[in-house]
Amino acid sequence: MSGSSSGSSSSATPYLQVAPLALIMIAMVGIPLATVVLLSFWESDGILIYPTYNLQNYIDVLTSPVTLSLFLKTLKFASITLIFTAVIGFTCSYFLVFHVRNLRWQIALFLLCTIPFWTSNIIRMVSWIPFLGREGLFNTLLIEAGIISQPLDVLLFSDFSVILTYIHLYTLFMIVPIFNSMAKINPNLIEAARDAGASSFQILRYIIIPLSKTGLALGTIFVVTLVMGDFFAVRVMSGGQSASVVSAMKNEIDQLYYPQASAMAVLLVIVVLIMVSAVLRIVDIRSELAR
Repeated sequence: MSGSSSGSSSSATPYLQVAPLALIMIAMVGIPLATVVLLSFWESDGILIYPTYNLQNYIDVLTSPVTLSLFLKTLKFASITLIFTAVIGFTCSYFLVFHVRNLRWQIALFLLCTIPFWTSNIIRMVSWIPFLGREGLFNTLLIEAGIISQPLDVLLFSDFSVILTYIHLYTLFMIVPIFNSMAKINPNLIEAARDAGASSFQILRYIIIPLSKTGLALGTIFVVTLVMGDFFAVRVMSGGQSASVVSAMKNEIDQLYYPQASAMAVLLVIVVLIMVSAVLRIVDIRSELAR
């Protein structure tokens, strides 16, 4: 009897250990998400909400050219930001791991990359406005150097300024996981490849990049989810001339059309989940992290 009771208690131990976190996740994530999904099937006239349970909100979203264009615009922001953050993150991580041999210098330079993130996202975002404006520092330098004769309007309140802000805000979320993956690469493996006659490009292509794919995958998930869920940078840096799915959701909420906003939110979550699932199918993060 004592053996069976101890066996049952030991089998229940993992469930008891995970129960507090599971309850927190259900309360903080599961219930709000279930509420949004339920609300997406209701109707609203801008004043009252009616629990009618139909697919009209989803039909309206999927058949609206404006909404579809906003989804495409959001995907464009995420894709371009992902490309640039991946290149910058990989380059910085490669330099820190393979060209800075001293551990103290590695830590110091890595912390140097994090200094801009000690301030608020809003402050770092708004700081681009006086730099990129018509009378800003960058335009002034170009005019004084004789490169241009009049200020460039494309630098601010445009898609360019939105993407530049995203790159500035989220590059660190790409650097950290890639740096962590590269730091785990055995230097003896690279030395063996060099002794075998492999060039630097071959080492990069066949050793460093494959062994850094976990960090690239994690960074991709971070950057994509952050960009897809942002609306403030689009609103501020585009000057209201551009929009995203989340900014459209904000407008629906301001007009008290909560079911329509909920339907857009559910579709956005589905799109993000599809993108994350695609990344996880390419890279088995769990098995890579277990090594």
